[in-house]
Parts: sequence; C-alpha cells; structure tokens
Amino acid sequence: MPKRILILTAGFGEGHNAAARGLRDGLALVAPETAEVELHDIFAETYGRTNDVVRRGYLALINRAPAAWAQVYDWIDRQKDARARLRVFFQARNRLRDLLARFRPDVVVSVFPGYPHLLDEIAAGTRPPFRRVVCVTDSITINAIWYRCTCDYFLVPNDATASVLTAVGVPNDRIRATGFPVTPKFSQLGPLRQPPSAEYGRRILYMINAGHLIAPETIRRLSQMSDMRLTVTVGRAQKLQRAVEAVRNNTGRMFEIIGWSDQLPRLMLESHLLISKAGGATVQETIAACCPMIVNQIVPGQEAGNAQLIRASGSGTIATTAETIAAAVEKAFADDARVWREWSTNITRLSRPRAALEIAEWLMQL
Repeated sequence: MPKRILILTAGFGEGHNAAARGLRDGLALVAPETAEVELHDIFAETYGRTNDVVRRGYLALINRAPAAWAQVYDWIDRQKDARARLRVFFQARNRLRDLLARFRPDVVVSVFPGYPHLLDEIAAGTRPPFRRVVCVTDSITINAIWYRCTCDYFLVPNDATASVLTAVGVPNDRIRATGFPVTPKFSQLGPLRQPPSAEYGRRILYMINAGHLIAPETIRRLSQMSDMRLTVTVGRAQKLQRAVEAVRNNTGRMFEIIGWSDQLPRLMLESHLLISKAGGATVQETIAACCPMIVNQIVPGQEAGNAQLIRASGSGTIATTAETIAAAVEKAFADDARVWREWSTNITRLSRPRAALEIAEWLMQL
C-alpha cells in the first residue's frame, strides 16, 4: 500500500512554495511507485480571491513598508498561543479536517507555520494517526510561530538554525538539519560553472525583486564593467522589463534580459555571482548552486537570518545601493578573483543540492 504524504504550503513568500515543490518532486523521484503525494494550499483553496488580495497586500507591505512589517513580525513572534489566534480561520481548519479524513495521510509536512497550529486545533489534545513534520524555510532568525506547536520533527536548512531551535528549548531529537529542499534539478544538472576568465567571462545573475527601486542604476553600473556577462531576470513584471530594456537601449551595452523562466537552477549553476534579495528560497538555491551572493535587499524579520547566513559563512556580502553593489562586484573579481574564490570555497561547505531527495528518503522511512 502506498505511503500517503500530505504537503501543506501557502503563497505568502516564495520560500514556502519552493520547499513544497522540492519535496513533491523529490518524492516523485525517490518513490514513484510507493508514495502517494498531495500538495495543498489550504488558505488559497478556502478563501480564493480574498486570499489573493491578502497575499498581494502582504507582498506590498514587505516591499514598500518594511518597517511596518517588522512590527507585525515582532508581534507574531511574541504570541504565546498562536493556536488561539488562528481560530478565526475556522473555514480553513474545517477544509483541512475534511482533507485529512479523505486522504488519510501517514505523514503531514507543513512548510508554512500556520498549519501546525490548525492541526493542533483539529487534534484537540489527542495524538493524530499521522506523523507531523514542520519544514522551516528560514535560517537563524526563526519566528516563534514555527516552533510553538506540537510536532514530531522539525526540518531546518542548516546547523546554525538547528542551534537556534535548541536554544529556545526544542528537544534535539526532534530537530534534523536536512538542508532546504531545493528542486532536484540542482543535483541533476551538476556543476556547470567555469572559473572567471577572459574566455568564460565574469558571469553575474541579477534577479530583481519587483519592489527594488535601485535596479536601473545598478544595471547601468554593472553593464559598463569589462569582461562582464550580465543576465537580468524580471519575472512576470512587464513594467520592470520595459525599464530594464530602456537601460540597455540607453547605455548601448548588451546584456541578457529574461522574463519568467524555469531555467533559474541552470543560470545559478553557470553564474559566478548572484545579486538578489535575501528570500528564503533564493538564498538556499544559490547555496545549492555554490554561487556566492551579494544580498541587495533584506525584509526585516524572516530574511535577516538568511542574509546573516551568507555574510557570516563568508559566502558573499551585503550591499544595498547601486554604488556599493558595483564596488562589491569589482572587489570580488580583483586580484585574480581572490575574494570570489574565497566565497566560492565557503559556500560549497554549506551546499546540499540533494536535500529534497534525502528528505524524501527519510520521509519514506518514518
């Protein structure tokens, strides 16, 4: 009989969905015949357009008013009884209860911190007939909503985050530093990068967040550097793409502009440096690709620890203006790319591109 594994995600930050997809795809590769997997966003399925409005509001808040979001984040962190606070989402709780009754999972993996509290409410003090696993998608700065819940295991992306959970009283036997479940494509593609050279160039991947206003000036500075092969991704933001195209036309310097793409693992594996915000998925994917990172934007709260991981491990740096980003790139490749080589060596020590596959194997053994 197949093992039933339920993965619960939510669209409030790409890290949750990226982890959920990585787990799903890892299970499909590891146990195609013996695992029955369902992935659900209960909040989107329950609240539909209202959920979309709230999600867009959340993204606008973290990008346009980060100080206000920091206060919200701190308020959530201080809540001693998140289960009670989340009772307002009784419709989502009821939908989840119905899903559990229909699917009858052996394991429930939550990659969004609200679900363990809904499961606590459904269980009402009894032990449910499935294992409960929480997959934490942030590093180091972990909001208490992640761990103030009932859970069999916490999966965390690295040892530094495991130490944080230990320090707040989570038993060691419930913590597993598994790595972040990035898409298995990172391990399947393997190494694609060559060292910086006149022939291969210095390859920079700039993934622009929609809320980042310094992008045009940053691109102008980067495009004027010698031996620089610049690729800029803009996602589905058409207005942003037109602004980047205008920079290319005005400077007369050629660089690649990419809209939405499923080729980001390949681009990261080919690039020498990634410039982007400190999102949970982005940081973990660049670590999986062993591609040092220049963090150019940090959302207060959940992203602070991701940026700290990059800087503290010597896997890159933080630069938040066009001038300092350009200076960091120049420094990285100066003196035969001495700094870049140090970053590259250090980030390799963190890299776990097979994490999704290894977690899938472990889930099948639970």
